[in-house]
Amino acid sequence: MPQDAQKEAVQIEIFPKRLLFPETAQKLLSRIVELEGIERMVILGEKLPAYVPSGPATGLPVEHRERKVIKVGDEVFELTVQVGRIRLELGSRDLIEQIREICDETLPFGYILREGLFFPKKPTVTDYAKLGPDADEKLLGMTDPKQRARLEGLTVIGRKDEEER
Repeated sequence: MPQDAQKEAVQIEIFPKRLLFPETAQKLLSRIVELEGIERMVILGEKLPAYVPSGPATGLPVEHRERKVIKVGDEVFELTVQVGRIRLELGSRDLIEQIREICDETLPFGYILREGLFFPKKPTVTDYAKLGPDADEKLLGMTDPKQRARLEGLTVIGRKDEEER
């Protein structure tokens, strides 16, 4: 990321006052992803396991009504968490008001929108272990330290550059 863009980039977190159903999460994320200038997005929440991790039913499939396949932008993926927070890196501070309007329309039960530093600027030990020494800066802080695979469960949603279209 160029130096000028780093200075202008701003990070925010949307913290809904309730956990989001997949339909609400899809509606909110789809509207946000349409905005020009969304650099990175991470969805955080309580893990929804596919299989019972322990106990007498170990290994049996778990049927969560919240574990659904959703479409955000051009990407289709399965929600593996019940959405509780959304962290965004924006290319410009001007987007904050547009995101606030989207949240007001989509989250009638309320939310907290706060600005802070949510994505690391330098590689962490986990980033180095999972992504290697020449990791793409856009992937820093995007992997789950508890996941065994390097990029398992990571869905990259973004616009295609003109050359890729």
